[in-house]
Amino acid sequence: MTTMTGLWGPILCATVVLCSAPAFAAGPYETPTDKRASEVLPAELRSGPHFTVQEQVQADGCMLRFTVTSDYGTFAVTGESGLRKLIREIQAIAALKEMSKGEAFAKGVGGKAQETLEFGANLVTEPGRTLASVPQGVAKLFDNLATGMQKPAEPRRDRVGEQLLNVSEAKRKLAYELGVDVYSSNRVLKRELESLSKAQALGSLGVSAAIPYGGGTVVSLSRMSQTAGEIHRLLRDESPSGLRNLNERKLQAMGVDRGIAERFLSHTPLSPRHQTIMVASLEKLAGARGREAVVQFACQAHDEDSATFMQNLTEILAAYHQTVSPLREVTAPGIILARAANGTILIPFPLDYGVWTPRADRVVTGTLAGYRTPDGQPARYEFWVTGAVSPLARRQLEARGITVKEGMGRRLALMI
Repeated sequence: MTTMTGLWGPILCATVVLCSAPAFAAGPYETPTDKRASEVLPAELRSGPHFTVQEQVQADGCMLRFTVTSDYGTFAVTGESGLRKLIREIQAIAALKEMSKGEAFAKGVGGKAQETLEFGANLVTEPGRTLASVPQGVAKLFDNLATGMQKPAEPRRDRVGEQLLNVSEAKRKLAYELGVDVYSSNRVLKRELESLSKAQALGSLGVSAAIPYGGGTVVSLSRMSQTAGEIHRLLRDESPSGLRNLNERKLQAMGVDRGIAERFLSHTPLSPRHQTIMVASLEKLAGARGREAVVQFACQAHDEDSATFMQNLTEILAAYHQTVSPLREVTAPGIILARAANGTILIPFPLDYGVWTPRADRVVTGTLAGYRTPDGQPARYEFWVTGAVSPLARRQLEARGITVKEGMGRRLALMI
C-alpha cells in the first residue's frame, strides 16, 4: 500500500517519505495467498436463494475478492461487506423480477410503456456474463495515490427525463423498500429498478403494491441505528442535487475549504450515498480538528471499492469518537490518523485480511515516521480493522507499538 501525503503536500511526496523513512529490519515477509470461501465465510454467505459463492477466493494482502454465480449472472465483488451488499441486491433482483410478472405491474404500465418508453431491454438478463462492475480494489488505491493516477468513473446522476417523469423518486423509494443502494453499480439491479420505477411513474403501480413480500421484509431495516435510518430516509427522499446541497452546507459548517468541498462533491467515484454517509460521519466528530484532511483524502477514491473504503474509514472514526473517546485531531501524514482525548492514536483501516508484505512495512514505517504527537511523547496506537490480520502482521505491528483491534466491521455494523 503506497501512501499519500497529508493535506498540504503533493501526492508524490509520499514516495519520498516511504523510501527515506528509517526502517525496521527487513522481513520476514508474507506473500498473499488465495483463500477458500469455506474458510473465510459463514455458511449463510456461501450460498443461499439464487446465489453461490465460488470456493476460490482471491487475496491481495489487504482485501478478499469473491466470485458469485447467481440466477442473474456472475458477479465479482470485493470484501465481506461488499459480498453482503451483493447478496442483498440479488434477493432484491429476485423480488423485482417477481413484481414485473405480476398483475399490478401490467396494470401500472397500461399501454403507455410501449408508446413512450423502451422497457424490453430493461427486463433482459445475461446469465453468462459478468454483470457487476469490476472495481480495481483497495490495494490499487494506494498505488494510484503515489502516481497521481485516477480512473474516471461514470457519474451517477438522475437524467432530466427521469426527473420529469418522477422516475428517479420512484426508484429511490423502491430501493429503500428493498433495502438496496439506489446508486449501486450493479447493472442488473439498476435495470430492474429502472423498469419498475418507470412503470410506477407511468401508471398506478404503487411501491407498497410492488413489494411481493411486504415492504421491508426482503431486507429488514428494523435493526438499523437511528443515524443509519435517517440516512436511508434522506437517500429515499432527496434527489442527488438535494443531497449535494445538504452535504455542502454541512461541510461549510465544519469549516472545510470551499474548494476542497467542491472537489469532494464533484468527485464521481464517490456516489451521493458515499458522500452523504461520509459527511454524516464527519459531522459527528464535533470538536475534532482536521476533518478537512479526511475530505481531501477521500478524493483519491477511483472506483466503488475504494469509495466504500473511504466511507467505512469515516464510519470507524465516528464510532470511536462516540463510543470510546472523543477525537481531538485528524491528520493524514500517510494513512489517516486520529488523536483521541484518551491519548490513543487511532488508525482506521477497513480491510478483510492483512498480511505483512514489503509494501505494508513501508506504509506503516513511513506513516509513523511522519507523525509526531503534540507533546513529542511516544504515541500509543490502535489499528482498527474491519476484518483480521495474519499472526506475523500482528507481531510486526505490535513490535512498532500498535495494538490491533480486529473484527470492527461486524461490531460497528457499518452501512452496506
